[in-house]
Amino acid sequence: MNFLSLFARNLIEGPYTDPFPFKPAPTAKRFRGKIAFDPVTCEACRQCERVCPAGAIRFTRTKDGLEFDCWHDSCVFCGNCEFHCPTGAIHQTVDWHLAHGQADKFSAVEHGLIPFKVCPSCGGKALDSAPATAGITPALSAEEAGELRALCPKCRAKFIKARRTRT
Repeated sequence: MNFLSLFARNLIEGPYTDPFPFKPAPTAKRFRGKIAFDPVTCEACRQCERVCPAGAIRFTRTKDGLEFDCWHDSCVFCGNCEFHCPTGAIHQTVDWHLAHGQADKFSAVEHGLIPFKVCPSCGGKALDSAPATAGITPALSAEEAGELRALCPKCRAKFIKARRTRT
């Protein structure tokens, strides 16, 4: 388009500009923005940490549990973490507001905690993570899933084994 035709179109229709920052700017449906983490549905498999090409995702074991951190400064928004998460605990939002001052560069992080709990069956200490239910047939009922979540990994394995012999 040459200059004169562009000038004529803008005189008739007006120029097109985004109203940002005064109004929300349009965002595409499949836009890959900030990472969001749900510790309740996470099964602590750490697959997202392994597939992150930028190394933006880190799990750290602390006295309180397993801490999740996703550094938005390092994230390349590729979507590998969301694609490989078996439970959908990590997903990308359409929020792209990541601008921050230099002083805030270390606070641009998505943080989550999967706390420790006490297993009601054996009294051992375990993460309060969602059970890995992929491949369990027949599917667990809501009551069984809640019961399985309360158990430690060893007791979960015993529960699944006992369930297989019952059915």
